[in-house]
Amino acid sequence: MKHAPVLLLLMVMAGGLLLAGCTQNQATIAPAPVAKIGVVASMTGPASATGKDIWQSAMIAADEINADGGVYVKELGRNVTIELVQGDDESTREGGQKAVSKLISSDGVAVLVGGFSSAVTSAHQPMVADNKMPYIITGASSPTITRRTDVNTSTMFHFCPTTDDYGEQTTLFASEVIRPAINKKYGYSADRPLRLAVVYQDSPYGKGVLAAVASTIEKEGLPVELVSNQSFKMGESDFRTILTSVKAAAPDAVYSAAFLNEQAPMITQARRDVGLDTIFLVVECNDDPDYYASLGQYGDGSIIESHFSPYTVPAGSTAAAATAFKESYKKRWGGLPGMMGATTYEGVYIAADAIERAGSLDKEKLTTALASTAMPELIEAMQDGKVTFSTDTRESQFSLYMEQLSWDEAKKELRPKIVWPSDLSQAEFVLPDWYQPGSP
Repeated sequence: MKHAPVLLLLMVMAGGLLLAGCTQNQATIAPAPVAKIGVVASMTGPASATGKDIWQSAMIAADEINADGGVYVKELGRNVTIELVQGDDESTREGGQKAVSKLISSDGVAVLVGGFSSAVTSAHQPMVADNKMPYIITGASSPTITRRTDVNTSTMFHFCPTTDDYGEQTTLFASEVIRPAINKKYGYSADRPLRLAVVYQDSPYGKGVLAAVASTIEKEGLPVELVSNQSFKMGESDFRTILTSVKAAAPDAVYSAAFLNEQAPMITQARRDVGLDTIFLVVECNDDPDYYASLGQYGDGSIIESHFSPYTVPAGSTAAAATAFKESYKKRWGGLPGMMGATTYEGVYIAADAIERAGSLDKEKLTTALASTAMPELIEAMQDGKVTFSTDTRESQFSLYMEQLSWDEAKKELRPKIVWPSDLSQAEFVLPDWYQPGSP
């Protein structure tokens, strides 16, 4: 017993050495490096259905890349795993600022992907610029996103058709296809102008669509008369007053710039409550399974401009890849992806490509790599068969098409068929039996 203090001292010393040895060994085993990609999506709030699609599609891309070995980073001399970090913008400007701040300052992401609403995205762009953060914007279709001059947007890359792009195509389609169909069916003069109304979200997105319509009519000298334009606040759900005013203008068609949570109730109220039995032309962001389900039979005969659809695949070089993506999504999540999800899926691949070509996770090097992107198209057809960004405004050019939705009574579901352009057409555009034209 008299040696107990000595033994105790020796045991304490040995324990300390053992602990020090463990600590030293642990310090030498550094965690494997990862490439963090921040995904900006509306996981909560009115646009949450689209945000969920964005996030789930991004996860499919990351899983595929990681299953294939990840991304080789030359500066690290090894392959690294893609790690997605979610940034919920809460469908608000303030929420977007908070989410992006956390992604940059706390989460330490190398690049951002996503962004849905133009209004929400524009609010956090100054923060992105101040931190010189590379950002692949897969939504927020207002062209001001990369063309604004009050913020340095040189690290921001727009992988999304702008309102200029699809506004022009939709207006051309209305003039070239809908107008002659109406004039022929109802015995009007062949040169009778199309009477078009525009209902738009009071945001950079909605205002961009209205501007594109007016610009296209003037630039192309189209026989289209803009008989009414009505705005609404983002997030509204009751459109009956606006639609009553639109009906009084007697349009042949209505082009609406709205989000999924706005567009479905708008058309439903138009047909069911107001008796506005017209053709609605709808923006691509609504090409989502939730939109088809929410709209139901009231969507019969309506038109969606798109470059990816959950329920149809255009013929061409991207058909096999688009089908495989849908199958992977359905296997993982039990449903089908929408257009916004598809674009963000590609956005993650674009980020991975830039990381590998840069050979670094350095923001400046990644921005330089993104500027020189020239990768093969993936699941959406690009105009030159490659994903590139213009040197001036860093925008990509997609191949767009128009789909007409029809109600399948046997399935009790809406389904689309491509009706324009002719080289992708799966069916002819038709005027439904219930359709009512505007004034002669």
